[in-house]
Amino acid sequence: MLTVHAIHLLHEAAFGTLATQSSVLAGYPYATVVPYVTDHAHQPVICISALAEHTKNLLADTRMSLSVLQPEATDVQAASRLTIVGDAERFEPDTALRDRYLRYEPGAERLLALDFAFFRLKPVKVRLIVGVGRMGWVEQADLDAVPTLPAQEEANLVSRMSRLVPESVRVLGIDPLGVDVEINGRRHRHRLAGTTPIDEAIQAATHAITAARQ
Repeated sequence: MLTVHAIHLLHEAAFGTLATQSSVLAGYPYATVVPYVTDHAHQPVICISALAEHTKNLLADTRMSLSVLQPEATDVQAASRLTIVGDAERFEPDTALRDRYLRYEPGAERLLALDFAFFRLKPVKVRLIVGVGRMGWVEQADLDAVPTLPAQEEANLVSRMSRLVPESVRVLGIDPLGVDVEINGRRHRHRLAGTTPIDEAIQAATHAITAARQ
């Protein structure tokens, strides 16, 4: 259950606090807030400038952590939050991942013509806190076991669902556990059971989201 909760939280949040090993002040962590988008395997992907301090840090030492807080939380102690501990991997995204990233972060398109590069944050362990006294570690093997959706299948489902929902709804991404949408500039996640065939689950999600907008 902790694993599923962690996956939903990663999808629901739009940004987190990235901590890297400072290359200027050896031994000290350097933390900064960055936007991120989950890839098709639920791993956070960031797009950052070559001039940024955390880029220089990651190129020198891949070890990092990313802390994420439940969106719109007003009581941090009672809110869900997690910290990913792992390594950052610089990579060139394929077309499907680039398109997915830009659905969530359309403003990043102009940055891709500059010196911005993609890094994938690969968890070794995740510390999840669901509320006061409710916490635990999520292992890498548990995260790897979470079902995923092939990139092309996701793109087809996003295209199909986008034609069916109201114009005020923008479909961002789909995975076996949920549908991410933006409604009037605010992100929402419609959670799926994960046991229903994906086509049936998406059809039910489309009806539920459409009914909520009427």
